[in-house]
Parts: sequence; C-alpha cells; structure tokens
Amino acid sequence: MVPGERKEKIVAYGAANQQLVEALKKYPKNMWKYKPGPQRWSIHEIILHLADSETNSYIRCRRCIAESGKSVMAYDEDQWAVSLHYHDQSAEDALELFKLLRQMSCNLIETLPAAAWSNTINHPEGGIMTLDDWLNIYLNHVADHIQQMQATYDAWVAEQKGQTPDPEKSLFK
Repeated sequence: MVPGERKEKIVAYGAANQQLVEALKKYPKNMWKYKPGPQRWSIHEIILHLADSETNSYIRCRRCIAESGKSVMAYDEDQWAVSLHYHDQSAEDALELFKLLRQMSCNLIETLPAAAWSNTINHPEGGIMTLDDWLNIYLNHVADHIQQMQATYDAWVAEQKGQTPDPEKSLFK
C-alpha cells in the first residue's frame, strides 16, 4: 500500500468511533435489545461485539508490530455473545472501551515507520497477515455493523407496524 493511501485509511479508521456514535443516535435505546430473529444479534449485542472485536484487534496490532511472525488467536464471536451474556453487560461501558482501544491503536499506527507495515501475524483462520491487511480488515468493521444495526432497526419498525420483518434484510447474525 502506498503511504498516501495508508494515511487516508488510518484517518478513516480513526473516525470509526464518531461514526458509531452518530449512527446510534438514530436508534431508540428501548429497542437496542430487540433481536430480529433467534440467530440474529440485537444492537446491544453488536455494541458488545464491537468492543470484544476491538480488544482482539488491539492485541493483534501490537503483536504484529512487536512480535512479527507470531500467531494470534481466533475466537467464536457467536459463542462469546452467548457465554459472556452480552445482554447483561453495559453497552455504555462497551462503547467507552471501544473508543479508547480504537484511539490508542490509531495513535500508535499513525507514527509507525513504513517498514513496520510489512510485519506479519499468523491468524488460524486468515493465515499470514501484514499490518496493512489488519488495517483493511478493521477499517470497515464498524461500518459493516452499522448496516447490520440499520437492518435490525428496520425489522423492529416493521414489527411495530404489525408487519413481518424481512429476514433477508438482516444481513448478519
């Protein structure tokens, strides 16, 4: 990746928290725990997932920089949502955690020398990944889940109107 393109991606990566905060303003808090289906996530669960995912991202980024070539762990996000009782956890705390982790990683990667971007980690499912690969993965993660939140909200609105939500519109879990 060329430095100018990487810089643009880093700026976009750093803007994810604000993007998330703005998106959440559209959804009434009283519907955040609404699930559009048994295997679908609520907005509340998506928020908790984003915090857990960002925690893993934080570690993966640092491992790639400090211990190039080492392995990172995969995790079963669906199992985490169930076993960690996402609905019993604080969405507000998760949002704060996400904000801090994203900010710290963004501050770190903004200062890296060009050579660091070719460092690698080994992901059990994704294989060998460079730091550029890591950035590309997490760059759109929040935006993808905002689309999922919108689909969840749309299903909730349809149900409030007595309509059957369209399961095809709920793109994710």
